[in-house]
Amino acid sequence: MSGMRRAARQSRGPIAITSSPWIVVCAGVVVMVVLLFVALGAYRGRSPAPEGASALPSAVPLPQAPVPPTVSTPASPRSSAPPLLPGLSPRASGLPSSVAAGSRTPAAGPTSSRPPTRAPEPPTGMSGRYRVVQSFDGGFIGEVLIVNASGGARGWTVRLDFSGGRLVTTWVEGVPQGTVRPADGGGFTYVSGVDVPAGGSAALRFHVERASTRPQGCTVDGVRCTGF
Repeated sequence: MSGMRRAARQSRGPIAITSSPWIVVCAGVVVMVVLLFVALGAYRGRSPAPEGASALPSAVPLPQAPVPPTVSTPASPRSSAPPLLPGLSPRASGLPSSVAAGSRTPAAGPTSSRPPTRAPEPPTGMSGRYRVVQSFDGGFIGEVLIVNASGGARGWTVRLDFSGGRLVTTWVEGVPQGTVRPADGGGFTYVSGVDVPAGGSAALRFHVERASTRPQGCTVDGVRCTGF
């Protein structure tokens, strides 16, 4: 037996690991637990993020235009308007807001040199009323009743116009006769020979042929007669 060699003893490490797989599993679990504790310790060492903060990075702020400095003005005792900003706030102008820029105030024209209008003169107070007293073949007899409504005795003038007629005669009853002036076309003008007293009247009568009983015109002292 001395001549026989003992066989070399083989290592059992790899064989033991291969024959016992649970040892590898346990080692892996231990390593994972250690790594988990290390990670938790590192997370707790960090400062917590504020509540409501987003995990995404905040947006980059946009550049803003510089705000011009405020010019301080002395406070007015009557105005409480805010301070003016140079280049932004309009300044008061000497012109009213209703006047457009560049407009000019019209210059006053020269005063009129015309004399003031005179008030109309009061009526003379003499009036006339026309009527036909009698009409017949070829002519008629007419009358103008003159009434003096003024405050004193006055003379008067009657103007009658007839187209194409012929005056035969004129008269005023009970008073001196006046002056008759025939007019072209068949008419005439009669100027009184005596004044009519205030509040009185006089009847001028006339005979006209070949004319209409309605005259084209009848006036007493320039005032139109009534009755036709």
